[in-house]
Amino acid sequence: MEPSSETVEHARNTGASSGPPAPPSASQETPPSPQPPQASHKATRSPVALVVVAFVVALMLYFGYHQARRSAASAPHLTQSSLAPDFSLESLDGKTMRLSDLRGKAVLLNFWATWCGPCKVEMPWFVDLQNQYGSEGLQIVGVAMDDASKEDIGKFAKDLGVNYPILIGKDSVGDQYGGVPALPETFLITRDGKIMDKIIGLRGKSEIEDAIKRALNTRPAASQASTLEKSEKTSVAR
Repeated sequence: MEPSSETVEHARNTGASSGPPAPPSASQETPPSPQPPQASHKATRSPVALVVVAFVVALMLYFGYHQARRSAASAPHLTQSSLAPDFSLESLDGKTMRLSDLRGKAVLLNFWATWCGPCKVEMPWFVDLQNQYGSEGLQIVGVAMDDASKEDIGKFAKDLGVNYPILIGKDSVGDQYGGVPALPETFLITRDGKIMDKIIGLRGKSEIEDAIKRALNTRPAASQASTLEKSEKTSVAR
């Protein structure tokens, strides 16, 4: 006996309701619960690292400052009219030259180096000035303060046509003149061996020439004393 249509419909309804529930749609999914943030190792180390770096920098500044003060205290304090420190250095031709041997001449003492750009600019000026004022008593002296070999220094000077003595510098001589913190550095020394002017860096040729003229116009103390003595004798004779 066939089931009636009502029985079939009832069975369908009963089967639909008794089956497994349909999975929820994506829009109905429950959002995941928030997780507590994990502590970052960088965040915990960062303040400590900053403190350590700050401490190291402060320590370096402290020792650098005191080292600079000690260096400044040990360096001679050269002023105008100070006696130029004497030294002996070897020249490119192998001879030993003493600054005091030039007493009676006006000296332009130039500290330079082969790697120094401004030095290459002013050295041809020195060649011209030595030619122009050498007969009046000017003696330019170059002191090479770099690590180049003697041969390289000689070639460098030859290429520039240098016509004045080039000496192989030493740090001890630089220290005598205040450490020579920058190159070029030039000292104008009067005929009686006193520092008249100090030039750090590059200046114009005319300024250097004016300084040379002033140095040439000074006379050694012995010469001045001799002139005074002659003047006194003349006055007595009269």
